[in-house]
Amino acid sequence: MSTLVESSEVTAVEVWCATDALNVVLVDGRTVSVPLAWFPRLLDATAKQRADWELIGGGIGIHWEDIDEDILVASLLQPENYMRLPNEALQRTAQKTAPPLSAGAVRHLSDRLWREGCGILR
Repeated sequence: MSTLVESSEVTAVEVWCATDALNVVLVDGRTVSVPLAWFPRLLDATAKQRADWELIGGGIGIHWEDIDEDILVASLLQPENYMRLPNEALQRTAQKTAPPLSAGAVRHLSDRLWREGCGILR
């Protein structure tokens, strides 16, 4: 089954994890970097597990099979619409790193929210 990606949707073209950050290159050339601490599964994963990712939905999401992690790329640009950060310190970090509607935080999505983002549950 293929997924149609509207041209207005932000998509990823490359992903990598540094020691303490998740980095995602968007199709328009921007790079978004956020703390791995926001994603406990990624933080606890081995370097090999972090490197074993795949783009899903034509690049609208990122999936790590071994650790059962999915991240919606749109949440990189509008974290306030997708996530509740675990504590006040992380909320301050998101505010510092996220210019309005341009770069920010990544969010781990529940299965239901992921399906809604892909249009499956509409």
